[in-house]
Amino acid sequence: MADPAECTIKVMCRFRPLNSSEVTRGDKYVAKFQGEDSIVIAGKPYVFDRVFQSNTTQEQVYTACAQQIVKDVLGGYNGTIFAYGQTSSGKTHTMEGNLHDTDAMGIIPRIVQDIFNYIYSMDENLEFHIKVSYYEIYLDKIRDLLDVSKTNLSVHEDKNRVPYVKGCTERFVCSPEEVMDTIDEGKSNRHVAVTNMNEHSSRSHSIFLINVKQENTQTEQKLSGKLFLVDLAGSEKVSKTGAEGAVLDEAKNINKSLSSLGNVISALAEGSTYVPYRDSKMTRILQDSLGGNCRTTIDEEINQQSQLVEKLKQQMLDQEELLASSRRDHDNLQSELTRLQLENEASKEEGKEVLQALEELAVNYDQKSQEVEDKTKEFEALSEELGQKSSILASIDSELQKLKEMANHQKKRVTEMMSSLLKDLTEIGIAVGNNDIKVSSGLIDEEFTVARLYISKMKSEVKSMVKRCKQLENTQSEGNKKMDETEKELAACQLLISQHEAKIKSLTEYLQNVEQKRRQLEEDVDSLNEELVKINAQEKVHAMEKESEIQSANEVKEAVEKQIQSHRETHQKQISSLRDELETKVKLITDLQDLNQKILLEQERLRVEHEKLKSTDQDKSRKLHELTYVIHSQFYSSPFL
Repeated sequence: MADPAECTIKVMCRFRPLNSSEVTRGDKYVAKFQGEDSIVIAGKPYVFDRVFQSNTTQEQVYTACAQQIVKDVLGGYNGTIFAYGQTSSGKTHTMEGNLHDTDAMGIIPRIVQDIFNYIYSMDENLEFHIKVSYYEIYLDKIRDLLDVSKTNLSVHEDKNRVPYVKGCTERFVCSPEEVMDTIDEGKSNRHVAVTNMNEHSSRSHSIFLINVKQENTQTEQKLSGKLFLVDLAGSEKVSKTGAEGAVLDEAKNINKSLSSLGNVISALAEGSTYVPYRDSKMTRILQDSLGGNCRTTIDEEINQQSQLVEKLKQQMLDQEELLASSRRDHDNLQSELTRLQLENEASKEEGKEVLQALEELAVNYDQKSQEVEDKTKEFEALSEELGQKSSILASIDSELQKLKEMANHQKKRVTEMMSSLLKDLTEIGIAVGNNDIKVSSGLIDEEFTVARLYISKMKSEVKSMVKRCKQLENTQSEGNKKMDETEKELAACQLLISQHEAKIKSLTEYLQNVEQKRRQLEEDVDSLNEELVKINAQEKVHAMEKESEIQSANEVKEAVEKQIQSHRETHQKQISSLRDELETKVKLITDLQDLNQKILLEQERLRVEHEKLKSTDQDKSRKLHELTYVIHSQFYSSPFL
């Protein structure tokens, strides 16, 4: 495996030999080679990671460009190989070549052979799964080359935020022959067109994806690597290709996507914190295989025609006057940019103040929510205590009912005993008075003694019943006292809930006012940012006109509009996110209000039950007093006391 510390992006340059038509026209070699990594064209040196001369074989190119990347992919890295250059420079020949010729086959078939040779030589405990996809990007639309009915596929992200083409055909392959058949099928569906530069010019970016997954069946260790093999469409000036109509639109889209790819690679090479992956669908797809955990090789194809160099020099002379005008416009735009940046800083400060106020409001809101939660718990504790008191009162009521039944039974028993005793005494008195029988005084005294004993026993039982009644009265008074305290606590809770409702209402109104102000500030900041992006884009247009001679003004304008649209969408997403967060807070406030309403209803229900219990308790207390009075009356009115 390659050392992760080494450079992850390598640029190599390959020169194709002159073809027969170029030799007949009298074209000559214009490049001078200096070592294996540099060339000189028109007196200016250019340095690459590796330079291949026109007599370099396909195998030598593969060994230098792709062999190490294949090993890295089989070791769990992601890799990408680009073929870049103008039309008719040999990109497709380098990437594909002759698929079925051992010497003339290009990078893709050699990669396939290497992958399967590696698999055949590995341990039997390793299980491999290889699947391939083949699609093209034509007119900024993704088209499946293995299923021509899928013409406008979209780019999505999986749960790990890794981009992929949704709905693209994925085929599992088991041999190099199956891969070659898949490539042949896809090539037959690819867009080509006739231009002045090439009779069969590729008009789309083709991407051949090889996904290799391996698992050790013993250790269950898994590795996954993806290799993107990209054959870019030809890049050249429209005037040189003679493109018109639909072919002209193709050229514009090709140059736009190539520009986006160049921006991404430049940002990765410079270590920039922001990499513009979303500027085109191609860079979006390749996001997981550019930079970071990946290896990238760019194979630049060069057409050595002296005629093209002369035309380039003439174009540079024509641009001198335009560059002078661009410099003046650049100075004006720079001053305007400085002014807008100052205004933007002021707007940012005001936005920070608003955000700080929102944070303080959120903290206060959390505190109030905690207070409401604490009071709710306290209310639940009081409700539980009230339920316990109600159960105690119910048990006392049950015991009182039992005592009442016992008193009635005792009263009935005493009445029967007194009636029987009086009846016996009456009969004894009548018998003694009439002298019908003669009873000894000792027997009469004994019977009176027994009667007094019965009466004494009844007196002690009545006293114990009176004492028990007094205890029940004391328990009832304590219960009434606790119920009064509970009523006071419930009233305090109700007052506190009303205060919280008023605070929540005022906080809601304040939050709505802050939201309106924040939205206004966001709109102001968005308008300023949009104007700033336009100015930056205009400055970039002039810089691109100064540095590049292969892009027209209309192409740059479209790229600028796309960048502005991207920034606008980003700001809209941020605004939507903030609004969703605010709606969540408002919903939480509404839920708390509903909870308070439920608590009030529960409190009212408990109050009604409390009133009923209190009324029942008073009624039973009255009955207890009546029962006590009846027992006292009967006891003290007895003729034996």
